[in-house]
Amino acid sequence: MTDTFNWSKDRMQVILIAGAQALVMSGSSLIMTITALTGAILADDPAMATLPLAFQFVGMMCATIPASLFMGRVGRKIGFSVGLIIGIGSALLAAQAIFMGSFWLFVVGSFGLGINNSFAAYLRFAAAEIVHKDHRPTAISYVMAGGIVAAFVGPWLATESKEWFEPVLFAGGFVSMAGLYILAMTVVWSVRFRKETPTSEMHGPARPLSEIIKQPAFITAVLAGTMGYGVMSLVMTATPLAMVACGLQFDDAAFVIQWHVLGMFVPSFFTGKLIQRFGVLTIILIGTILNGVCMVIALAGIDLMNFWFALVALGIGWNFMFIGGSSLLTQCYRETERSKVQALNDFLVFGTVAAASFSSGAIQDTMGWSWVNIVVAAPMIMALLSVIWLMRLRRADG
Repeated sequence: MTDTFNWSKDRMQVILIAGAQALVMSGSSLIMTITALTGAILADDPAMATLPLAFQFVGMMCATIPASLFMGRVGRKIGFSVGLIIGIGSALLAAQAIFMGSFWLFVVGSFGLGINNSFAAYLRFAAAEIVHKDHRPTAISYVMAGGIVAAFVGPWLATESKEWFEPVLFAGGFVSMAGLYILAMTVVWSVRFRKETPTSEMHGPARPLSEIIKQPAFITAVLAGTMGYGVMSLVMTATPLAMVACGLQFDDAAFVIQWHVLGMFVPSFFTGKLIQRFGVLTIILIGTILNGVCMVIALAGIDLMNFWFALVALGIGWNFMFIGGSSLLTQCYRETERSKVQALNDFLVFGTVAAASFSSGAIQDTMGWSWVNIVVAAPMIMALLSVIWLMRLRRADG
């Protein structure tokens, strides 16, 4: 691939990356739907039901830095392929654990799925690298829009594969997940990733991280990503358990998760354009407000529609905060600093997500659905204050 940026040509590569993202995220939405329920079947203690999902995020956290540095050395294509190979093996291991009735082997398989997801998380940055900097928010949005497929495929597969190996429930979901990852690998190998960065985009030698992290824009970008993703994980992880506890059915939970995933990714068709028109900070700000709306609706009742409205608002709020944070982050580093800054950001994001997932099951089991939502307030206030702070700094700078 040449070093010349051409949006009309580069867009096709972005669409291919979005296709890979769609397949990987279909596996992730399937995980959202069935992992906590599978954990509840395998675990001796109900409070440990969300532990496998939490370990998925631990796997993401542990692998984000090595994954970024590894891809910096061997390239995106090989890096994504290695991650998907790990994902295929881990999905099959999780299925085997369900057949064996082994909770801890299931946890190990979930950890490996997290490693795969840590590699896949860089698909959004790979798309941004293909296009000119003016089109980076749009490229990131396109890739995240690939998750719209996941909103349908993941819950549908969860429902259809639930009884593939009856009387063993949910093992079929993880077998189908392995198939999704195989398809994703074929798409990855059809993408022409950018191998070199144009000299005009280098912007000088790499600075130490200690200097980069002091930038107000970096702090705000990280808080948008960590708080937005952490809150989404906390509430989403507990949702299937809470719905079943409230007397709703598994199909109801799959329906709500499906619409939640739609809320996460449908806005991606226009989030990039909204950022270009209104500014990235305004979009992040709206995302924090939508998370507040989720909290209010969830606390208002436990009917199906309360869960539905709350989870849709949660999904859109996540979209604005995560895409906004990712776009803002690309303004904070030079190309020579790319790998280490992206690695640090995603380490912090998925470390927060892991902590939220660990907390989710315990809060739901011991304190109930209301407290799952009440704890959302503090992180959203932190993100909100950070955005207002950066807005004021930029206004003062003219």
